Amino acid sequence: MGLVVRQDRPANALAVASQLCAWMKGEGLTAFASPEVAAQIGAVAATTPEIIDRTDLIVVLGGDGTLLGAARHIGKRETPILGINLGTLGFLTEAPTEEAMATLARVAAGDYEVDRRIMLEASVERDAAAGGQHEHYAALNDVVIIKRAVGRMLDVHVTADHMPFCTYRADGLIVATPTGSTAYALSAGGPIVFPNLGVIVLAPICPHTLSNRPVVLPDTFELEMRVKVDDQGAMLTCDGQESAPLGPTDLIRVRRGAYAVALVRSTHPYFEIWRDKLHWG
Repeated sequence: MGLVVRQDRPANALAVASQLCAWMKGEGLTAFASPEVAAQIGAVAATTPEIIDRTDLIVVLGGDGTLLGAARHIGKRETPILGINLGTLGFLTEAPTEEAMATLARVAAGDYEVDRRIMLEASVERDAAAGGQHEHYAALNDVVIIKRAVGRMLDVHVTADHMPFCTYRADGLIVATPTGSTAYALSAGGPIVFPNLGVIVLAPICPHTLSNRPVVLPDTFELEMRVKVDDQGAMLTCDGQESAPLGPTDLIRVRRGAYAVALVRSTHPYFEIWRDKLHWG
């Protein structure tokens, strides 16, 4: 089993990780972790690719950001991820710390199901003046086009399924998966989408025209986007963790990824999680 611990490693993260490692050893299992924390929690030191290649389960201790960082590295193996929530909200890392040991024991015994969450693949195609290079990114939550200067707006021209769709004049544009519908897209007024639906959400950020509302499209559609930018420029961000500058001749393509992320399903129903996290009555 692989352990991915929150990067700033708060004391409770290391404490819980140490307990899980001790339990794994008692069950005759090998725990792998990054060299930065392995010695502190009693695990075998390994790089992220080694952890993915050598384990059948990855346990993430942290918040949703920690899980997002791990999910983008898994690729075609689709290794199941069990999220233990050490963050504040935790839509993805659903198991609280007090349930960590019992949840791990249940999963190790094979008593679990997974949700296969779609990912997004984004590519930035530079023009010939920039060498004609293609840059590739992956996202579990969202791909976002955003301005770099406060007080400026962007014009984002969108083609969906090879048909002209819309030109957004806004602070930015969010393309979100159902998983990401409870993240940045929700703050932009987007809908909450049941996480295993085959759709994507387009949510403009502070649109100049108030009739430009968030929309839901089939995840079979490929999106093509071009940004009209001034000298202040624009940025592409993926899950808020990877970014790339955008120019006026760049073509951005976003489509459903070839691989999914397998999240160990919580024993708590989605509606219960929504009520708890969003403080619904």
